[in-house]
Amino acid sequence: MVIIPSTSTISWRRHKPELIVPQNKTPKEILHLSDIDDQEGLRFQIPILMFYKYNSSMEGKDPAKIIKDGLSKTLVFYYPLAGRLIEGPNRKLMVNCNSEGILFVEADANVELEKLGDSIIPPCPYLEELLYNEPGSDGIIGCPLMLVQKDEERH
Repeated sequence: MVIIPSTSTISWRRHKPELIVPQNKTPKEILHLSDIDDQEGLRFQIPILMFYKYNSSMEGKDPAKIIKDGLSKTLVFYYPLAGRLIEGPNRKLMVNCNSEGILFVEADANVELEKLGDSIIPPCPYLEELLYNEPGSDGIIGCPLMLVQKDEERH
């Protein structure tokens, strides 16, 4: 039997959020969303949680730096993700490909992934604590299109 700590015993220390921009210059353009993607009922964010266990081959490497560098390189090819949604006539959504960047938040947790057991499977009782909403980033219009949070367990 695994004893799962209550959410009050888990704490996170979040670092200052930063914007990750494409590593190289990208096109500056306005892209119209399709009528399917522009439906009023689809104007919300979708949270995704992914957990990765410690890998000894990463010893001495900074996972946050590796993730940020990878995101910056990837955004060159997926540059619309680094833009912002804007509304045009008749509330038509468009992506302003302005390379403002995606939001990255690094955090340290005082719990090991193994100690959480099956509690990270939906419905996860830690969802609200794990999915941090940076103030001003939880809207649709003018907000980063992607927020990546890297949590690292502290031993």
